[in-house]
Amino acid sequence: MTKYILVFLGVFFLTLNTKAQDGFESILLADAADSQKLIKAYFAPGIEGFINSMNTGWYHSAKVHKKFGFDITLGASGSFIPSEKEIFNISTLGFTSISSTSSTASTFGGDKNNTTPMTVTTTVNGQVVTANFDAPGGADLPANLVPAPIAQLTLGLPWNMDAMIRMVPKIKIGDNDGSVKMLGLGLKKEITSWFGPMEKTPLHVSLLTAYTTMSVRYGIQDQNSGVIKVRNALTEFNLKAFTFQTIASLNFPVLNLYGGIGYNSGSSNYKMKGTFVGEYTDTTSGQKVTKELAVPSNLEFESKGFRSTLGAGLSLGFFEIFADYTLQEYNAVSAGIAFSSR
Repeated sequence: MTKYILVFLGVFFLTLNTKAQDGFESILLADAADSQKLIKAYFAPGIEGFINSMNTGWYHSAKVHKKFGFDITLGASGSFIPSEKEIFNISTLGFTSISSTSSTASTFGGDKNNTTPMTVTTTVNGQVVTANFDAPGGADLPANLVPAPIAQLTLGLPWNMDAMIRMVPKIKIGDNDGSVKMLGLGLKKEITSWFGPMEKTPLHVSLLTAYTTMSVRYGIQDQNSGVIKVRNALTEFNLKAFTFQTIASLNFPVLNLYGGIGYNSGSSNYKMKGTFVGEYTDTTSGQKVTKELAVPSNLEFESKGFRSTLGAGLSLGFFEIFADYTLQEYNAVSAGIAFSSR
């Protein structure tokens, strides 16, 4: 199961890390405030989309297990990056050291070929200097979908409740002290009995709450040539996601229809560590000058809003195949298979 989870996490985080090394570190040539604005504008759709993905796929029925019944669910979810978030308007960011001949640039969710030339004008030791770089195009995600894994154990408890857990213990990835770890906890309480005679119908109603934390560290390869020299660099990503939902399902012998409404919230931060040295051209003498660059210390991202889900499952003995679609800030799909013993 661990390998399964790493495959799906790798699709997103290795793509994000590749973009962090794909010339994008040249943004650090700008003044610190401008480089942070540009990095945040570029990565926001990817990270916010991942928050929405992590809040998806927690259930495929409102019906809870009997005491100590359980199921193991394997699947995937993904949030679509909205078309309006594929680009950002350069002029609205209020840059003081960055200029461009283009009015817009691609985000992480944009066209991979849409690179944007930019010029940095700043000072080093009191001298006016310049540097040029290309802001990268998008990540070219399949269907512009930010993926997340679903690997979950659900256990029936007393009092008509289910407990759910998603976990990846700390695992080393790549070189340079890279690692990933994740913990998600959920609780579902069936309240069908609150509605009297409805308890004898196929309709089930529950309340669900779930919380996920994730930490990812990944090294940036040392670079000893070019306008940016990099040494001992590392990116860090920390996520917290929370969802609360009221869910209902119609459970027939073979077909299961389910849905829910609720609220998502989540936040994350993105950090870079290491030594970055930038190379500029002195506008007066034309000579090359260098300086050590500031790196983003704590970029904050946030996503929150209401959600509604509609899905269906097909029960085939001890396992069920399910799929659903969610309307939220980043609309999402999820699908999988659950092996169950009620």
